[in-house]
Parts: sequence; structure tokens; C-alpha cells
Amino acid sequence: MIARLSIDQLDDVVPLFDAYRVFYKAASDMARAHAFLHARLANNESVIFCAYANGIAVGFTQLYPKYSSARTEKNWILNDLYVQESVRKRGVGEALIREAIAFAKQDGAVSVHLSTQVDNLSAQRLYKKIGFQLQDPDTAFYDFKKNDL
Repeated sequence: MIARLSIDQLDDVVPLFDAYRVFYKAASDMARAHAFLHARLANNESVIFCAYANGIAVGFTQLYPKYSSARTEKNWILNDLYVQESVRKRGVGEALIREAIAFAKQDGAVSVHLSTQVDNLSAQRLYKKIGFQLQDPDTAFYDFKKNDL
């Protein structure tokens, strides 16, 4: 079962979010994971879908809104996707992505964007299977970042 997470269900996804962060080489910190997700949901800054098997959370995806002033459109960024290792290759990730796409479409979005590591070939196969297309690098724009805020 896939369900949109409410702030009251936050504890269901915190251990998965922490494992997701650890996967990307961040230190485990359940309090930080909880605080971050709580702020996103409390401030209506993201949407989280959670996959359950036998009443236990086994995967999640988190989306953030994205807007284009030039194109005057709303899109969603599928920023986080994590499935417990014990249930991978069973369609949980695909079900989460399809739920996210259905939500974005119902919300009036034009597209869903995501990115993955270059060496994450299994994720890339899944994204292509669902219909995502690899975008060519856009050489008309450079991304800049300022860290010392």
C-alpha cells in the first residue's frame, strides 16, 4: 500500500529517511532526520509518499515543488527515493514513483524531474522503464552555488 504521509505519521518514515541519508554517506542522526522532515511537512514544503508492507513502512519518496517563471509552470522534483534492501526488486520503488507521477499530474504539473548517481544503473533502468528520459547537459546555463552563508 502507498499512502501520502501526514505529519502524524512522520515516525513511520524517519528510519527510512535516516537510512537514505546514510546510503549517501551522511552520518546517521535520527533526531536530525526527524527535525528535517517535520519542518518540510509542517511548512508544506514537500510531499512524502510511503510504501507499507504488512503495516510496516518499507520505502518512501519525497517531492519538492519547482516553478519556472519563464515557462509559467509548476513541476515537481522527485528528490528522494529509498526502499529497504530486504524488499528491493519487488516493485516498491516503481510503485512509489508511479504514485508520485500521478500526484504531480493531478496537481497540474507539466513534468517530474529526478537525478541519480552515474553508477546507479539499476535506478537508471527503472527510470527509463517508467518513461523518464535522460536529459542532455544544458550548456546554455551554468549552475552556481554559494556555500558560506
